[in-house]
Amino acid sequence: MVAREQPISSEQMYRIEDNGFAIFGMKKILMMENAGHGLADFIFSKKGPEFAGKKIVSFCGTGNNGGDAMVASRHLSGYHGTEVIIVLIGDSKNIKTEETTVNWSIIRNMKSIKIIEGNDVLELAKKELSNSNIIIDGIFGTGIKGEIRDPFSTAIDLINDSKAYVVSVDVPSGLNPNDGSFHEKCVKADATVTFHRIKNGLTRNKEYTGELHLEKIGIPIEAEQGVLI
Repeated sequence: MVAREQPISSEQMYRIEDNGFAIFGMKKILMMENAGHGLADFIFSKKGPEFAGKKIVSFCGTGNNGGDAMVASRHLSGYHGTEVIIVLIGDSKNIKTEETTVNWSIIRNMKSIKIIEGNDVLELAKKELSNSNIIIDGIFGTGIKGEIRDPFSTAIDLINDSKAYVVSVDVPSGLNPNDGSFHEKCVKADATVTFHRIKNGLTRNKEYTGELHLEKIGIPIEAEQGVLI
């Protein structure tokens, strides 16, 4: 259920996150862990309780959106009988933040998760999608800007062509979080799990966001001081 709270812009969310760390010491890796865990719980609530035999393909970019998806994938791999596959869109050498780097390192050491990366990533991903049950869209987050180029563009096409249940992390990849618009293409999600507060754009394009779920990630409400209150 979506809480009756004031929607915010992506810029306001960045400021709230920064306040959470700078003023209260709430490390961003904790925010990421809470976000990913909440995302996994939401997926389980929709597609559980029997997860045995479910195939989950998680498309991860190199930013924090991808890091959230990695955390969710780690939690979902703990359900007996699941097959979890991470598709890294981008070069692991270009992972942008410390918290995503930490979670990528964890994933790389897990035998229970299959990783697809490198030059043939999309061809290999296409084969996995043919019989997948759930897709996690963690390609782009609220920082999306400008034209979407390959391999990201083709990855979005693959997700939209799939018959699997699609859950987007924070915002559907390609969607402008502030006004709900998009350039050329956007992931069409069955559900979107967003964090701390609803982003403005999510209220304006429900055709692409699907069901909206708000997940609190432990940021102190006082972190909104000077931003919203």
